[in-house]
Order: sequence, then structure tokens, then C-alpha cells
Amino acid sequence: MEISVIFKIAGIGLITAVLNIILKKSDKDEIATFITIGGLILVLLMIVDMIGGLFDNLKNILGVY
Repeated sequence: MEISVIFKIAGIGLITAVLNIILKKSDKDEIATFITIGGLILVLLMIVDMIGGLFDNLKNILGVY
């Protein structure tokens, strides 16, 4: 696994956390919740893409069609 993927996930988490804190301090809790959910969905999509690549590699290694 590449280290850049870990940095991307950590960066998304950091940006999401900072935006969440700023929006909660300005009494915009609903938007803060949407930002948090958006960050979570973005990270989950990255992980699903990585798992799909893993299964493709396993199919190629094992010769399964």
C-alpha cells in the first residue's frame, strides 16, 4: 500500500475536522454535519476503490476469470 493514500485520508480527516469546528462555532450545525458526512463518504469511496483493485489483483494472480 502506498503511503500517499494514508496521507490523503488523513488530510481529508483533518480538513473535515477543522471545517466542522469552524461551522459549529458559528452555529451552523446542520452544514457541519453535512461536511462530516461528505468527508466520510469521500474516504469510503477511496477505500472501496482500493478494495476493488485488490480483488482485481487477486483474480490476476489466481487466474480466475
